Amino acid sequence: MGKGDKKTPKGKRSAGSYGNARPHKATSKTAAPAKSAKPAVKTAAKPAVKAPAKTVVRKAAPAAK
Repeated sequence: MGKGDKKTPKGKRSAGSYGNARPHKATSKTAAPAKSAKPAVKTAAKPAVKAPAKTVVRKAAPAAK
């Protein structure tokens, strides 16, 4: 368990990486701040616009000789 072991904090420091053994930001055990009392304003959803159907162009049948 030394510099080469990436699962330990010392190995993480040596490799210059962060992870479970060496978290970058400290986790907070306090509750999340309460949301504001104002309800969210919902916007009217726009109806989906369908693309026009593709028309199939048939080739003319060869003329009989």
